[in-house]
Amino acid sequence: METDLLEADATGQLAALAAKRVSAEELLKLSLARHADTHGQINAVVAVDLEGALSRARVIDETRARGGPLGPLAGLPMTLKDTFDVQGLPASAGLDHFRHRRAEDAVVAGHVRQAGAVIWGKTNVPVMAGDWQTYNGVYGTTNNPWDPKRTTGGSSGGAAAALATGVTALEIGSDIGGSLRVPANFCGVFSHKPSWGLVSQLGHVPPNPGARAERDLNVVGPMARSVRDLRLLLSLIAQGPVAAKAPPADLTKTRIGVWLDDPNLHLDPEVRAVIEAFVADLAKAGAQIQVISSPVAVDQLLEAYQVLLGSIIGADMPPAQQRGMRRMRGLAEIALRLGASPNGNMALVRDYTATHAEWLAANEVRARMRHDLAGIFDHIDVILAPITPVVAFPHDQRAFQTRRLTTSDGQSLAYTSLLNWIALATACHLPATTVPAGQTPGGLPVGVQLIGAFGADSKTLSVAQAIDETVRGFKAPS
Repeated sequence: METDLLEADATGQLAALAAKRVSAEELLKLSLARHADTHGQINAVVAVDLEGALSRARVIDETRARGGPLGPLAGLPMTLKDTFDVQGLPASAGLDHFRHRRAEDAVVAGHVRQAGAVIWGKTNVPVMAGDWQTYNGVYGTTNNPWDPKRTTGGSSGGAAAALATGVTALEIGSDIGGSLRVPANFCGVFSHKPSWGLVSQLGHVPPNPGARAERDLNVVGPMARSVRDLRLLLSLIAQGPVAAKAPPADLTKTRIGVWLDDPNLHLDPEVRAVIEAFVADLAKAGAQIQVISSPVAVDQLLEAYQVLLGSIIGADMPPAQQRGMRRMRGLAEIALRLGASPNGNMALVRDYTATHAEWLAANEVRARMRHDLAGIFDHIDVILAPITPVVAFPHDQRAFQTRRLTTSDGQSLAYTSLLNWIALATACHLPATTVPAGQTPGGLPVGVQLIGAFGADSKTLSVAQAIDETVRGFKAPS
């Protein structure tokens, strides 16, 4: 039974708690034991509040025994990504000088605590959530449970690894450059990137601790091993009404636009093959499949997104680094006029030092695209698209600008091409639910994102739940 409980999703674990087949304290100890068993190889959970968690679990058990009121997550052991402030736990965002401050609960941490979750640990992240590999000088490297020599993705890499290994059943991640979708894709779990503004960002670092402004592009959302768990958690952390339970979509009435090609976007042949087989299975299940061309002008999308994103990343850089970037701005403009790569270092300098006028121009491009996309979603329910051009790749902790991605057929891609497939939903503030699609011949997970119209989170989740429960669900790494 112990193994079954840890393999169960959060909804299954909550049912066991409610039926008193296991106590909150017992379930917590099972999670801690799984953490101990996997930590040496995976390094997903990097800080633990054992004493506080045991105390909270015992209070919940006592309340349940006397029939007192309990929240919807009562007794569920849970970890949180280390970019969220959690009272009683370090909150480093990968930086040692942040780790020693006294943190109060982020808004989402407060919501799940009030719902009865037993928050017991923090999961690893890259420094300031700024990479698709999860490592830092404080806690080291998190390894992919499908192949420990490879990245988990980032920045919610520790969260995705903890879910895949059964260390936790629920997590909360964040996403400004694919940080919910890429780790879910690389580790074979589910995630939901909400419509922008649906979930509070307050208490998330970056920006610096104590910031009150909600960042453009960035979102906070649930991660889990099932879509019903995504829906449950989103209902508890959202700032507006979201159904915790709703019937999955009828796939025979679901119109799915499959987007796999654009001259500006690369896709490894092995990744494409997995997605095409997955789409064939959706068609067999009755889904109405329509192959679509790019829903927007991708070259314009990427340029606008890079300016919108770069202006945020640049603002988070240390002052000395910001001054250095501004000094390089003139050289970068000359290099770009002479033909420097739009994905290269000179383009990054331009984006990190974007003026307000440049931001406004990018925002106008974004607004026009959002207007055009609204018409597209009149004819399809969701867009199914890849998340990354490649599967989880081997650890590469060299200087950022020297890294490259290699496809199965030997192509070399810019490291920043990991931004490309995720750009549409991020730049245009759209919801996107990550669903496991299958594995490559080498046994590595491949996921897809189901992108919906702005505010149509319930639709992407209902389609994802139908897929999860009838076509393809979570598969644990061996």
